[in-house]
Amino acid sequence: MIKSGRGWRKRTVILVALVLLGGIVCGSALGAFLTLSHDLPRIQELENFRPSSVTKLLSAEGKVIGEFFVEKRVPVDLEEIPPYLRQAVVATEDRRFYEHAGLDWRGIGRALLKDIRAGRFKEGGSTITQQLAKVLFLNPEKTISRKLKEALLALQIERRYRKDEILTLYLNQIYLGGGAYGVEAAANGYFGKHVWELGLAECALIAGLPRGPSFYSPRVNRDRAVSRRAFVLKNLLDTGYITEEQYQQAVKEPLRLASRSSAGTMAPYFVSFVRPQLEEILGENLLYRGGLTIQTTIKEHWQGVAKEALQNGLAALEARHRTEDEETEQPQGAVIILDAYTGMIRAMVGGRNYESSQFNRATQAYRQPGSAFKPIIYAYALEKGYTQADRIWDAPVSYPQAGGKVWEPQNYSGRFEGEITLRKGLEISENIVTIKLLERLGPSPVVDFAHHLGIGSVLRSNLSLALGTSEMVLLELASAYQVFANGGIWVEPSGIVEVLDHNGRSLWKPVPASRLVLSQESGYILTDMLKGVIRRGTGRAASHLTWPLAGKTGTTEKSKDALFVGYSPALVTAVWVGKDSGSSLGEKETGARAALPVWRDIMEKVLPETRPEDFERPEAITLVRMDVRSGLLANGECAEVVEAAFITGTEPTEHCPDSRDQQLEKFH
Repeated sequence: MIKSGRGWRKRTVILVALVLLGGIVCGSALGAFLTLSHDLPRIQELENFRPSSVTKLLSAEGKVIGEFFVEKRVPVDLEEIPPYLRQAVVATEDRRFYEHAGLDWRGIGRALLKDIRAGRFKEGGSTITQQLAKVLFLNPEKTISRKLKEALLALQIERRYRKDEILTLYLNQIYLGGGAYGVEAAANGYFGKHVWELGLAECALIAGLPRGPSFYSPRVNRDRAVSRRAFVLKNLLDTGYITEEQYQQAVKEPLRLASRSSAGTMAPYFVSFVRPQLEEILGENLLYRGGLTIQTTIKEHWQGVAKEALQNGLAALEARHRTEDEETEQPQGAVIILDAYTGMIRAMVGGRNYESSQFNRATQAYRQPGSAFKPIIYAYALEKGYTQADRIWDAPVSYPQAGGKVWEPQNYSGRFEGEITLRKGLEISENIVTIKLLERLGPSPVVDFAHHLGIGSVLRSNLSLALGTSEMVLLELASAYQVFANGGIWVEPSGIVEVLDHNGRSLWKPVPASRLVLSQESGYILTDMLKGVIRRGTGRAASHLTWPLAGKTGTTEKSKDALFVGYSPALVTAVWVGKDSGSSLGEKETGARAALPVWRDIMEKVLPETRPEDFERPEAITLVRMDVRSGLLANGECAEVVEAAFITGTEPTEHCPDSRDQQLEKFH
């Protein structure tokens, strides 16, 4: 009995000890569970979860011309994802996905054995749900704590959401290499297609990427990617998703990848131009993560035409000056096309190659416009009561300068024409005529007038302004010419039409500023004068174009800059050619030779897409036949006759002397 009592007490002590130990273990486990649970994110957040997605910029025709994103992701519905891709992911990543409740105990046991043998975390055994939990809520560190949190989150996700909902989130969220998050971004990045356009072999390649996006990337190693694709196809075959015939056909299919060209190659300078404005208006978080749709003003065809014309023009320029064994700086160029009525930017080329230089010469390069600035001076003169028949003596002049120096400006031709009309002086771009006109008007009022026309750059108030020596950007100059084309109304250049949120609702529409800065009559008369530049003057290389066109060449000292800015009733096109260093383009490389051919090639292709009518003539304008050189009314004996525009009551009243009058003068 004593032994029996002692045995009972011993068993009781052991039992109590075991209970206490069990309590401690359970308490510790419960404490650990509560601690881990306390640190877990709220699964309810998935109700409102919306992954960061790509903001797309569209051309006027609806084509993607650029993208903004932190993670390149374009969410799609499960129905848009091909069954082969869904099946391939399940067969490769988690075959029992539709059977388990978030954790695959078989897989965990198999992975644990491999990890023990390897002495490190080699295989995770994670289900698709666990991978989703890690991607959405946890960091990628490989620790016991993280794995336990991942498992707990997976169980919660499975209790709250259907399998298809989990798979949809996973396929839109997983990283697939090349900056692509989600299957739609990967389909576009690797194959240049929407995900719903993928074939079996393409689906298999993408399904093989989650395990090692960089390692299995076809951009990194094609052979390894093809081998991984074959592995995924074998999984599909083994699980009965495809037949032997389908497998054999797909495994032999050549790997065809889309070109590496990034989104925005159509108009990269334009995309960079509008980015800061959009960041300021929308905020960086919404712009780069919101999946917005931004409708831009760029016309796809015109942008392509402008880019090609500039490339051809620069190539021709280089060919004219190419010598053996001599490396020289490549010439650069820029093109702007504006809608004459709305100020919308229809094309923007900021250089010959965006990949090699992101500097936008259409909006960032401050260069002298040369004689392309002269129409601004003439426009102001017309506003102050001058007519195109008024005459100025084209003769040598000199102006004393500080330090005893003397400025003696010259005409480009080196000749002087004598007394000629303002129209003739503008047509042949005589420097002396413009300088004398500016002297009469005063530089300061002309500077103020130029600012009203949309030129925001600092302009120096001196007589050299007549030669276009104050630097400005090409977009400003194009904006000023837009006033001439638009009946005197300046409209702020704009690149954005509308911003839509991810549901297609309007978020923002810009309202460009506009103002009347020039009378309609003065604008029409200046246009009439600039028509003569193309018909008979420095722009006559484009005179074969049958559309109503006006424009002006520009050339700076030593041919450092060559420009042509011209317009039709519907659009304004500005072209600049030069070198970034400011060195010469070469002897005799004027605006007419280096820039005008680019402008002409552009206009030949885009004008047929615009309205064919002439510039609208105001009621107060009268057209008369005038001799260009003398400014007198034509009577059939004048040397150079044009139909010229005047405000009614300001037209010439005297006629050119006829041949009998000239003979009588000689006789007497």
